[in-house]
Amino acid sequence: MAGNAIPRLGVFGGTFDPVHVGHLLLAQEAALHLSLDQTWFVPANYPPHKPGQVQTPFADRLAMVELAVAGNPAFSVSLLNADDATPNYSADLMAMLQAELCGQASFYFLMGMDSLRDLHTWHKPDWLVQNCELVVLNRPGVEEIWIAVEARFPGIQDRIHLVEMPGVDLSGTNIRARIDAGEPIRYLVPQSVHDYIEEYSLYVPKIGNSRP
Repeated sequence: MAGNAIPRLGVFGGTFDPVHVGHLLLAQEAALHLSLDQTWFVPANYPPHKPGQVQTPFADRLAMVELAVAGNPAFSVSLLNADDATPNYSADLMAMLQAELCGQASFYFLMGMDSLRDLHTWHKPDWLVQNCELVVLNRPGVEEIWIAVEARFPGIQDRIHLVEMPGVDLSGTNIRARIDAGEPIRYLVPQSVHDYIEEYSLYVPKIGNSRP
């Protein structure tokens, strides 16, 4: 940062089940194009938009994110959403940060296109759109998503920072599906995360417990 410039901070909330290279690429490209000084990865202990879904324990998801960002001084892991007693709403997180660090930092909330597609189901989505700098990963073939999102939030495209990044289209869902099918996930997640998943046999289906 030059002089007394206010730091520009990226806030990347998510389930991270597991964290993968798509997450890291989005954070990297957002930092590059928006000149972010630091990006906070904020794993959700209690993601409210995934009711009834079986999730990997928070301690494991947190450990994988810590492994994934290790060695990058521009990335860090936050425990702001570690509370397991209440849903981890993004709007509440951003409102808290803005209130506590008003004038001391500017915040950019990072999300993938899938999250933007489901934004209307989130807690206080209109508040997020009107009060936050939203950073969204753009990718080809999502015209229908944009049409639906624009219909729900008119003018939203003018309020969003779009990030173009290398052609990687990943999600925790398809990585878990590959493991379930016995397919390799090497190079889709950081090597340290790959080794952690293997060591603790994560995402291996248990009898009577099917994953979404």
